Amino acid sequence: MTSRTLSLVLVLFVSGMAPVTGAQNGADAGLPSDISPDSRSRLPLLKPDVQGADAIRLHASGVDVRWQSPLGRQLTELAILTSAREHDQPYEWSLHEIEALAVGLDPAVIDVVRHRKPVAGVTERPAIVIAIGREIFGTHTLSSETYARALRTFGKTDLVDLVSLMATYAATATRLTAVNQQMPPGWKQLLPLPFTPPDDIRADSRSRLAYVKAQGPEAAPGPLYSRGLAPEGTGPTQIRRHGSGMKLLEAGVGKRLMALAVLVTAREHHHQYHWTMSEIAARAEGLDAAAIDVVRHARPLGGLPDTDAAIIRFGRELFGRHTVSADTYAAALTIFGERNLVDLVDLMARHVADATLLTAFDQRLPAAQRPLLPAR
Repeated sequence: MTSRTLSLVLVLFVSGMAPVTGAQNGADAGLPSDISPDSRSRLPLLKPDVQGADAIRLHASGVDVRWQSPLGRQLTELAILTSAREHDQPYEWSLHEIEALAVGLDPAVIDVVRHRKPVAGVTERPAIVIAIGREIFGTHTLSSETYARALRTFGKTDLVDLVSLMATYAATATRLTAVNQQMPPGWKQLLPLPFTPPDDIRADSRSRLAYVKAQGPEAAPGPLYSRGLAPEGTGPTQIRRHGSGMKLLEAGVGKRLMALAVLVTAREHHHQYHWTMSEIAARAEGLDAAAIDVVRHARPLGGLPDTDAAIIRFGRELFGRHTVSADTYAAALTIFGERNLVDLVDLMARHVADATLLTAFDQRLPAAQRPLLPAR
């Protein structure tokens, strides 16, 4: 279940083919002043047939943000560090702290993020970057005040790029945490954590996944961990070697369980649009009301099929605790197998990126669609 699928569901909705009843959060009372009526988000609609997170991405510059943004490397590395901190992701943090120092980011600013100190005394641009990340990931909202301040400071395109970068690294944090990626021997872990990481890692990869050597030349490095930042055998590249992609995942576990994984992700990120559109899509894929209600109301897992319970438990730990216990990982591995489990995590990670964008730009439901997630 990809963001493209959810966009298709919304297009069907707009065409009158999806079930709609009631009124959406405040739709009848009018939208906030920073919401565009055509897109029902903080950004105007560029293409009528593109909705949600994909519509937000159309406002990006198209450059490789980490390396080429006019914001500069200090701010882009700060954005990555803020995302890593808010996800308690030690591997992502530690490698990017080294990189941030190398490009000249003030160690005092890094320390503010590391220890979640107040931003008083931090200059305006880095202070806004930190505030954006703390609100999006810490409260699953971005206030109108913080958004307006960020828009004035960075402008629309750079702000979309900045949030997109945070979204990308939030997704990467999801993948790294799921497989319990630890630092290689001799590398210092630089992030204080609110938990003790499980010890179910392998010596060769320092994660739950066995080291797989690259077969032939791999694709040129992208924006994540390029230029040799991640030691061979660890990190996102190593994780990707264990997956097979969404088509084989669909063949392996089916659309129903994929829809459940998306729904768990939406629930844990508390976003009304993400949940409601995901629930509509999940019902279309055959996910039953009983499983949906367990996720919606955070109910106990008793009585659910083992497959459903494994996905829900995994997602709750991954997003709620920022760590997955050895027992939970082992149970999911037994049920799904390594390839399918890696790909299920990848699916969740993609929707973490979507949730980040939807939250930052306050995406609202279509005017006639009632919200399906209880208010917090």
